[in-house]
Amino acid sequence: MSLIKSISGIRGTIGGKPGEGLSPLDIVKFTAAYSALIKKSFKKKGRPRIVVGRDARVSGDMVNRLVGGTLLGAGFDVIDVGLSTTPTVEMAVTDEKADGGIILTASHNPKQWNALKLLNGKGEFISAAEGEELLRIAASEDFNFAAVNELGVYVIRDGAIDRHIEKILALPLVDVAAIKAKDFKVVIDCVNSTGGIAVPKLLNALGVTKITELYCEPDGHFPHNPEPLPENLTEIAEVVKKKDAHIGIVVDPDVDRLALVCEDGEMFGEEYTLVAVADYILKSKKGNTVSNLSSTRALRDVTEKAGGEYFASAVGEVNVVEKMKETKSVIGGEGNGGIIYPELHYGRDALVGIALFLTHLAKNAKSVSMLRGKYPSYFMSKNKVELANGTDVDAILAAIQKKYKKEKINTIDGVKIEFEKTKEWVHLRKSNTEPIIRIYSESPTETTADTLAKKIIMDIKELMSGK
Repeated sequence: MSLIKSISGIRGTIGGKPGEGLSPLDIVKFTAAYSALIKKSFKKKGRPRIVVGRDARVSGDMVNRLVGGTLLGAGFDVIDVGLSTTPTVEMAVTDEKADGGIILTASHNPKQWNALKLLNGKGEFISAAEGEELLRIAASEDFNFAAVNELGVYVIRDGAIDRHIEKILALPLVDVAAIKAKDFKVVIDCVNSTGGIAVPKLLNALGVTKITELYCEPDGHFPHNPEPLPENLTEIAEVVKKKDAHIGIVVDPDVDRLALVCEDGEMFGEEYTLVAVADYILKSKKGNTVSNLSSTRALRDVTEKAGGEYFASAVGEVNVVEKMKETKSVIGGEGNGGIIYPELHYGRDALVGIALFLTHLAKNAKSVSMLRGKYPSYFMSKNKVELANGTDVDAILAAIQKKYKKEKINTIDGVKIEFEKTKEWVHLRKSNTEPIIRIYSESPTETTADTLAKKIIMDIKELMSGK
């Protein structure tokens, strides 16, 4: 059993002893801590209001009842938007003028996992400082519940996904007529979660009528590993070719990550979802972009070619959003297929990504593979080094930084070394949950990306051995 308590939320496997898995007692405790955190900044009259929504996990109904009951007991009104998506809940918070939101989803994790993703009154993830305070409140059980006459009210609100889609269609850069005119043939894989509700609705609203649906029954029984990585998408790749489709579209269980399949069954590349959408946005509006330190350099290339400036943030959606606001960026996100389009809202959103990508495809390319061919090709190698007990990780990272001090170094999140002459980089981050150092490297060729990673791994092992 696993329970991961972090500043971004509470994630764990269902069952087990309290404190070891995401047990009912843990769900109640951390929901109560969240309610106490929200109360600290609540200054309006009446009761605080929280929006709650969930993906289609088998455990979702159970977790939802516990969360809703705890919020009522803390004196909060609850607006339940039901089976939903992460970006839909984020937008519902502001639509409802609520004081926060809780999304019940473990994102790309397998079905035995669930989580509480915690939002502020802007529909954005709580800050690192707020997350630390929440963990303190939970550890000390520094919360109180409401008296009987002060209990909250529970309201079920239908139509949140429809309202989300309406706002996407109203965006100036989403061209429904152009998409409809292309008469796209599309295959979708929604991994039997809430994408099975939202993605067909969105495609129909965009004028796409030729849709082959794979795993669109929102029953929470994931037919394969739900993380949208190439090794998990072999079936849709074959169906795209068999159906002679123009494109394959894949979302994760909570619909904040978007992966695409070319008409020939090849992967477009999760790293390149953001690159393509950013290219489209920058054609119409000059501006800056942001992605995290572990994302492809291709976004920087596309941004600079369009006359904008690229910025890198620490890993994590909340960090990307903070940097986007600071730099007034017009588009941003993460290399895992997460697109953040601030004209709609500050959150990763696969639905707006689909609408923008299809518009881009309709207007600027004859096929998905031809569109992919327009962008610089980089190859990424993802590795990790397991650490012995007692290893001083910070000392190792400092030693690596010193060894490569002649190169461009970024230390806002671990150590990133950029080799400008060869357009290569390597990013080292220590894990907060495991005794490992994660090592991501990127290069114009797969061989050199692997070679660069191996070189850094060798450096780390030499440092650990004291040589």
